[in-house]
Amino acid sequence: MAEKKEVSFEENLNELEEIVKKLANGDISLDNAIKEYDKAMNLANLCDKKLKEAESKLTKIVNESNELEDFEIEN
Repeated sequence: MAEKKEVSFEENLNELEEIVKKLANGDISLDNAIKEYDKAMNLANLCDKKLKEAESKLTKIVNESNELEDFEIEN
């Protein structure tokens, strides 16, 4: 059985952009448009999840005890 390769954020985003172009062009049947829309929504959710994971990692800082804690900017 083939292993699933994890697709990068950039690959998902590029595929999402291609689907948007197809849908915006309008040269697609209604059935295919619905399938492409569903695929686009799944890709958008994957991209959103990846961005939230990255944000979560980037908002942490290592404190003096070598423990991760939330990074907050003081005004």
